[in-house]
Amino acid sequence: MMKKEEMLTMRAIAICFKPYLKPEEALIYTNLGRTQFAKKCKEHGIYKNTAGYYSREALDSYMGGDEVKIVQNEANSKR
Repeated sequence: MMKKEEMLTMRAIAICFKPYLKPEEALIYTNLGRTQFAKKCKEHGIYKNTAGYYSREALDSYMGGDEVKIVQNEANSKR
């Protein structure tokens, strides 16, 4: 379990400075639990980059109420 001071420090860093967030920082930034965070990211088409980080810009877009990105797989698009 993280100490309160560590949590506050991580939140400040995540909100103010970093363009890419670690998964733990993204959870703090969005103020969601792991399950809800994973569900929201899947709905909005937000995935980790190859280094394992989330783009703060992408997280801002869904937290700001932007439209959900609907991704069709190739099988559905051929119909």
